Amino acid sequence: MLRLATGFAALGIMLPILSGSAAADAMKDRHAAYAAKTRVLDGRAAAQYRNSVNLQPPKVEVPGVISAQYDGRYRGEFLQMARDAARRHNVPEDLFARLVQQESGWNPQAVSHKGAFGLAQLMPATAQGLGVDISDPGQNLEGGARYLARQYREFGTWELALAAYNAGPEAVRRHGGVPPYAETRNYVLVIAGR
Repeated sequence: MLRLATGFAALGIMLPILSGSAAADAMKDRHAAYAAKTRVLDGRAAAQYRNSVNLQPPKVEVPGVISAQYDGRYRGEFLQMARDAARRHNVPEDLFARLVQQESGWNPQAVSHKGAFGLAQLMPATAQGLGVDISDPGQNLEGGARYLARQYREFGTWELALAAYNAGPEAVRRHGGVPPYAETRNYVLVIAGR
């Protein structure tokens, strides 16, 4: 009888161990099934992502490359003068046309609240330094294109060149990039076409 009791006691101890092992096997099977189903779903999602235009990340822009075209309404005589000046100074023509559109709206008599004048809105001191007659539309455009090209050579991208044209090169140097001024940030955005 003692043996029988000892046997039942041993069985009582072993039963949870055996059933625990079976439970562990069942748990492993469930984990394996879950992992297999997850791989299938992940594979389907990845395939859908690869094939979806809407889910793809945006196209990467190469710094310094401006691709938007001038789409303003102005088609008068100053447009070709601006394009010619831009070409002479290796400035993208459409970029410079958008700059003139933004700066003066193609008004050769435009004067800013800070004293910038003409189509390219040159400050008198800048025009003097460039050796151009600020009131002559052709020279004003020539000076603007030359000044923008100078900023590009110094800063290396058209975005920074535009920021320097608008806020001044010292502001770009001081901030190590486009200054945090709303006007300048908007200016760069509008003209760079991004």
